[in-house]
Amino acid sequence: MTLPTVPESFYWTDTPAGTVLKCRPLDSIAPHLFTTRELPLSSADDWRRTAALLNAANTVTLNQVHGRDVVAVHRGTTPAADRQAADALVSDDPDVAIAVRAADCVPLLMADTGTGAVAADHAGWRGTAAGAATAALDAMAREFGSRAEDVIVAIGPSIGPCCYEVGPDLVDAFAAAGHARHLVDRWFAARPAPRGSHERPGLRLDVAGANRDQLILAGVPEEHIYDCALCTAMHLDVLTSFRAEKEQAGRIAGMIRARPRAG
Repeated sequence: MTLPTVPESFYWTDTPAGTVLKCRPLDSIAPHLFTTRELPLSSADDWRRTAALLNAANTVTLNQVHGRDVVAVHRGTTPAADRQAADALVSDDPDVAIAVRAADCVPLLMADTGTGAVAADHAGWRGTAAGAATAALDAMAREFGSRAEDVIVAIGPSIGPCCYEVGPDLVDAFAAAGHARHLVDRWFAARPAPRGSHERPGLRLDVAGANRDQLILAGVPEEHIYDCALCTAMHLDVLTSFRAEKEQAGRIAGMIRARPRAG
């Protein structure tokens, strides 16, 4: 397996459960990782092995439904039943890791430098249109008193605009969701048609960029958002892509745990 180059703000590291990707600015705030296809996440044992990498007793996951609902996990209480229907988790419990799964959709991990609260968010095109990332940010504020300006965000591997050709109906869906037209025009771009061609080129969606812009508008400083810029469809030996592999695609996970508070 040849690991692709990542920005300086990210790095690969070997673990007993396989190679994982981490974000340097997030390291000092919250234990976290993004898995690769080396760890299939197909059994309870796989999840236990991954949780152990973060020194967590167990992992809370979701039945992801491509929406913007958020589940909160509070410190000192028994976590709600696993696999609730939602697309984001927020937590201040250092004993529990929270995780989302993805195979082209955007996995986002967030941590608050002030309160120590964390979030894991899954945003495909539907969730991105619905504002799933900002819903997680709002939940961190509501449940734990987080401020957007104190939050660090790591954007994990997802399908890039290089490979994500979509139809004009998605443009309509984003516009109908209330996103500003200049932003929609930035998120959807068409490659120039080949010379002499009369075909209309397909649109390409920058789903990671759309989530970044939404978080900036919600108050997260641009310099606090780190994107690994890895396209899942371009690195199939390391990552997984539903668009490229269809039903044979596995899943990677973004996982994070709140760090215990001092005192």
